[in-house]
Amino acid sequence: MDIGDTSDSAGRRFAAALAAKDFGLIAGLLDPEVDFRGMTPGRSWEASGPGEVDAVLQQWFEPSDQIDELVEIEEGGVADRGRVGYRFRGHNDDGGFVVEQQAYFTERDGRIDWMRVLCSGFRPL
Repeated sequence: MDIGDTSDSAGRRFAAALAAKDFGLIAGLLDPEVDFRGMTPGRSWEASGPGEVDAVLQQWFEPSDQIDELVEIEEGGVADRGRVGYRFRGHNDDGGFVVEQQAYFTERDGRIDWMRVLCSGFRPL
């Protein structure tokens, strides 16, 4: 599998953009009225619209969190929902880490309009 290939789905493009911390590209993948929910080990998150999603993602992946590699990406679906799972390897001031997320999403007009993300949290290498 070529994990650099971002042509398959909005979910795959989302994962690749997040690995690059390209928040502008992520905003372009989201419907203006996107309904976003996320769960990290210590908190649940809610956002409506690309700007609020951007604020959440930038808290998840702070400037000091360097993503070194998109290690794995897997796609599938459940009925009318897409699914993408991805794993990043990176480092920050605390050392090396790995983080995995599973996301379920729907699309409208080629943009993600509904997304639920479950995050493993940053796990030390």
